Amino acid sequence: MLTTRYVTGAPNWVDLGTSDIDGAAAFYGALFGWEFQPGGPEVGGYGLFQLGGRTTAGGMQTTPEQGPPSWTVYFQTPDADATAQSAGQAHGSVLMQPMDVQDLGRMAILADQAGVPFGLWQPGRNKGLDVVQEPGSLCWVELYTADVPAAAAFYHSVLGLETSPVDFPGGTYTTFIPAGAGEDAMFGGVVPLADAPAEEEAHWLPYFEVADTDATVARAQELDGTVRMPATDLPDVGRVAKLTDPYGARFAVIHSVPQPG
Repeated sequence: MLTTRYVTGAPNWVDLGTSDIDGAAAFYGALFGWEFQPGGPEVGGYGLFQLGGRTTAGGMQTTPEQGPPSWTVYFQTPDADATAQSAGQAHGSVLMQPMDVQDLGRMAILADQAGVPFGLWQPGRNKGLDVVQEPGSLCWVELYTADVPAAAAFYHSVLGLETSPVDFPGGTYTTFIPAGAGEDAMFGGVVPLADAPAEEEAHWLPYFEVADTDATVARAQELDGTVRMPATDLPDVGRVAKLTDPYGARFAVIHSVPQPG
């Protein structure tokens, strides 16, 4: 389970790059109750989405040259420079070299062996998101990729992530776990693109917890969002739906089944 007791390899940040930050702030504000706190010129206008004063995500306006609107998942590292170097050695690439963000931390943007972007966050004064697992906050991440074993090998080499198979009717779901953390710390999974025909290319997909999946889907449609997968029950997991915001950024929502313990 994702927690704010961040350890190496765990997701500790997520942010939105969008062609219209004001429009996106209105969309996610109406959908999740987030308030957007824009940053100043010293951080390039990068701002924070907050829920009750606690940070749930970051966001900023991007240009077409920076790519289409999308969510980026960041993973904790004690040394962004060393992790970026290891990505290159594992047949990934460095899209944005490690850089300090004031005294808040050190970040980099990498791509895995299949070209999927993801971020690194080496905490400084900012340890990561203030809230996860609660309605309106990040609760799971999922990697869609053509080659699950290659992806597992890459993220093990670069972030130390371990994988664990979870059986379900009709197949097996591969989950990610921080090194040595145990299965209770699993935070995400890997889905073969062949098993997800609606997914056109490899990418990371963030999931946000909601109180009512069907109501969230209906509200997203009212706000000009798009439904990529309608609300669907996953036994012993929850009710999930995949959406796109009005500007094209993909995300998912879930009302999770309470887990024992």
